[in-house]
Amino acid sequence: MNGEGDEDMKMEMKCEEKSVYMWGYLPGALPQRTPILSPVEVRLPQSIDAGRLWTDVCGGGCGFAMAISDTGKLITWGSTDDLGQSYVTSGKHGETPEPFPLPKEVSLVRAAAGWAHCVCVTGFSDVELPINLTFLAAVAGEVYTWGWKECVPSGKVVGDPNTAQSQEKDAFERQNPFLTEQVSPRSHGARSSGGPASGMDGKALGDESTKRRRVSSTKQPVESSSSGDEPLSALPCLVALNPGVRIATVAAGGRHTLALSDIGQVWGWGYGGEGQLGLGSRIRMVSSPHPIPCIATSSSVGKDRSARGSMGGSEGQAYRVPGSYIKGIACGGRHSAVITDAGALMTFGWGLYGQCGQGSTDDELSPTCVSSLLGIRIDGVAAGLWHTICISGDGDVYAFGGNQFGQLGTGTDQAETLPRLLDAPSMENEHARVVSCGARHSAVVTEGKVFCWGWNKYGQLGLGDVIDRNIPSQVALEGCVPRTVACGWWHTLLLAEPLT
Repeated sequence: MNGEGDEDMKMEMKCEEKSVYMWGYLPGALPQRTPILSPVEVRLPQSIDAGRLWTDVCGGGCGFAMAISDTGKLITWGSTDDLGQSYVTSGKHGETPEPFPLPKEVSLVRAAAGWAHCVCVTGFSDVELPINLTFLAAVAGEVYTWGWKECVPSGKVVGDPNTAQSQEKDAFERQNPFLTEQVSPRSHGARSSGGPASGMDGKALGDESTKRRRVSSTKQPVESSSSGDEPLSALPCLVALNPGVRIATVAAGGRHTLALSDIGQVWGWGYGGEGQLGLGSRIRMVSSPHPIPCIATSSSVGKDRSARGSMGGSEGQAYRVPGSYIKGIACGGRHSAVITDAGALMTFGWGLYGQCGQGSTDDELSPTCVSSLLGIRIDGVAAGLWHTICISGDGDVYAFGGNQFGQLGTGTDQAETLPRLLDAPSMENEHARVVSCGARHSAVVTEGKVFCWGWNKYGQLGLGDVIDRNIPSQVALEGCVPRTVACGWWHTLLLAEPLT
């Protein structure tokens, strides 16, 4: 669940050879289907379509990984046929990385994945195409998505409809009991999303395990909703956007998606029952891209929570959020975050663990400025299942939300409802450049190093063991320089350049 921030933060990457490393829970990546405890290099498939070089890592969903090659192909791998919907969403790609089957003319520049849905953005293609398809290669800023049907908006289907029914049947007949804790409140009541069930984590959650998602008693508007409780798989489709809208980057949460246009407008779709779509209400399902009012109108204000009592009360003084457009987006399990061009952080959605950073555990139904960070320019943000990590222009790291496995990196397992500056000795004099969150773990890239912390049952920290860490811990790498990191739900991917 990567956040997408200012392009300068992502670091300009030269057209030279780069390596991708993986670690964590990718059961189909190795013949023995065991967790990968330390970084293992991933080789591009030997095919013309796949390309010659890696250009970006995109994390991935539950038990599958994604990265982009120099030909604009989305390469997926790591899944197994007992992962149900995730196996279908990954393109059924296991040990061997393979291009996901999108139309040949599609050239991608960004991609993201939720629990079991994917979304990607096109760029300009250098791939040679038949003369009658050449015009399609110049279309940048289009969005393709697939996976859970309720996460996929209306659009032009580009997959083979004849295979949809057999894919669904195959996926759900093979559903692994290990993956019963999904991100659907409808299917699992108050249970939290992503990853194995809490009872399998082998660690008591303390008071936080007794918390339950609050459900409004007021009847909420519903734009659309799939009938029945049976999940359905949707084939890849081209998302129908308003004329002239061009998307620059995307983010995927448990069951919702955000897209950021080239003029700084945020669009959202999918499930919004906790306010994660920022539309001002608990709308359960949005089946087409809707603009999210962040700072475009005079009513877009922050809420000063400093005067607020522990049990709620006055929302304090209102003020206008700094900035004129949005430059970065991130999706968590059921919450979202955006960054304005002035470096202000705004959050919305599920707040039960403090993951909105507003000093409370309330849900935020509209984008709300994190007032305690005003005056600090935020350059990057990422969101996990129950937590949020952001980095400042000075390279500092701030964390808030759930902390059951040390995913905040504060040295304790105490949740934080307000952003807390990480002051771990391991990161002294380090300047954080890129941040990413998995379901319950976190990662940052600094100038030449990568640090991970949080839940580590499947080696997703890359430290050679399965011991959780509650402070940032450096991942050992040889012969390369980390450039960007992207966490899947239970794994981590790293893009690195060779030492010069």
